Amino acid sequence: MKANRIYVVAAAAVLATAAMVGCKKKEETAPVAPVTAPAATVSVTSVDLGNAIGADSKVSATGTTFKPTDKVYASVSTSTSDMAATVPGTLGAKWYFGTTEIPNTAKESQINFNGTGNTAFDLSNATGMPAGKYKVDISLNGAVVSSKEFEVK
Repeated sequence: MKANRIYVVAAAAVLATAAMVGCKKKEETAPVAPVTAPAATVSVTSVDLGNAIGADSKVSATGTTFKPTDKVYASVSTSTSDMAATVPGTLGAKWYFGTTEIPNTAKESQINFNGTGNTAFDLSNATGMPAGKYKVDISLNGAVVSSKEFEVK
């Protein structure tokens, strides 16, 4: 009889252990955060220089050498990472004669960029520009993203 009791106690212990494991509360998993797409960005894709510009703000003939009486255009091409998104930003141009910034020529434009586009900046002097080496720095949101050198002869 004692042997039967040992079996009964052992069986009860096994059943109790199984019941405790079966009744264990399931661990909850944290909800997965939805993946959000990164915000659309804008970038400068090219900068072309020329002395004539079309209605689309693109230079009609690129060049790096100009006459003193020419108006020098910098056509800045931009593109947004999401063609359907509108990305606000600031596009700017600073003009230099040698290493010295030319006073009163820096310009900034607040733009709502959308897809691809072009923005033009220009430099001229009613009495003619002195011969020498020049440069234009193009900035996007305050950071210089392109520099183009040219010469007036």
